[in-house]
This record gives sequence, C-alpha cells and structure tokens, in this order.
Amino acid sequence: MTEINSEPTAFPEFNFAEGELLLINKPYRWTSFDVVSKIRNSLKPLKLKVGHAGTLDPLASGLLIVCTGKLTKQIDTFQAEEKEYTGTMVLGATTPSYDMETEVEQVFPLNGLTEEAVRTAVHSFIGDIQQYPPAHSAVKVNGERLYEKARRGEAPELRLRNVTISEFEITRIALPEVDFRVVCSKGTYIRSLVSDFGKSLHNGAYLSKLTRTRSGGFLLENAFEVMDLVHYLRNKKE
Repeated sequence: MTEINSEPTAFPEFNFAEGELLLINKPYRWTSFDVVSKIRNSLKPLKLKVGHAGTLDPLASGLLIVCTGKLTKQIDTFQAEEKEYTGTMVLGATTPSYDMETEVEQVFPLNGLTEEAVRTAVHSFIGDIQQYPPAHSAVKVNGERLYEKARRGEAPELRLRNVTISEFEITRIALPEVDFRVVCSKGTYIRSLVSDFGKSLHNGAYLSKLTRTRSGGFLLENAFEVMDLVHYLRNKKE
C-alpha cells in the first residue's frame, strides 16, 4: 500500500492491484461515486475493484478515502474511523433537506438571538447523542433510499441513530452565518446536527457549507485533486 502524503503534484509509483489507499479532495457538487467512477475509468483496461470509505454528500467537499484492489477489503475499517469537519450554517431558516439542495421553507426572526446563546448551545450536543437522518439522505429503509421517497413527496420512515460528538466548536459568528468545527463518529449527519442545533435555539438552521478535513489519521491537506490524479494516470498509460 502506498500512503499518499506528499505534495499534490508529486505522485508515487502505484500498485493498484495489490492495493492503494488514495486520499482525494472531493469537489463540490460531485458525488462520492463520481470520484470512484473517474478513478476506475482511468485505470482501464485493468479490471480492479475501486471503492470509497465514508460517503460525502454532493454539496460537501473534502477528504474522501478511495481504495483499490485488495485494499477494498479494508473499507469498513477506514469508514469506521472518527471524522472531522468544518462548515457554515445559516440561522433563521430551514430547508427540507437541511442544506442548500432544497429551497427555504420556513423563516425565523433572529431578534434576541445572542452570540452567547449560540456558543452555549453547542454543549448539549457534545457526547453520545441521538439524531434522525435527513429525509433527503442515502440511508436505506426497507431496501429503498430515503431521498427516493422524499423526492416523490412521500414521508419516509426515519429511525433514530446513536452517534458521538467528541468536539463541537463555534469558530465564527456573523449572523445569520455561523462557522463551526465538529469531530464525530461514523454515521453522524452534520445536516441533522445543524438542524437540531437550530431547534435548540427555538429557531431554525440549515447547512450552507461543509468540508471533511480528517478521517482517522488521514488529513485533507495531504489529498490529491481528483482530476490531477486522473490526468496523471491517463498520461502514464500513453
């Protein structure tokens, strides 16, 4: 396994069949599968397994771990590791998807909402908590993804899940925007955390920006831009 922790323009000698762990900076509006598909196609005609550990929503960016070859057997191990994110929420409004994928549905006044109240509210979310996944999410219930029902206008069945928030820090307040940093367990929905955070203030909130900066011991700063890697692999074959 070649661990990618060099400068983004410096590529090591890969052994994809034996197994490579690739750190990729997933672009905004790409799905995690888009990244996997690009890399898989760039490796043709090699018939290799390629998969990712820990899905990122299309409107999120940042660190995506991609495994190839024999290393795909360890995807569950990488996926189970602690994650760290930075992001921005917008207070005073809600959306059905808890982010910017859908239009604002409710608006709340920000009068009387203080910085002290915002900073204090994080404390109730640190530790072991329960949250519902967003209705617009890839969670499967009875074999169907929740977003498929949501897009048909149906009310999906949402089930509480247990997650752990190790750190939740407010880094900037410029109402209605609030920047934050979160360290959390596998399976945590930051969109749900933001929505619940707004409710705890007797207000509303939705996620406007999210970046995964760490997964386990792997850092975004050591990741490749996906198209840089794709171009390198294509040129390598020529």
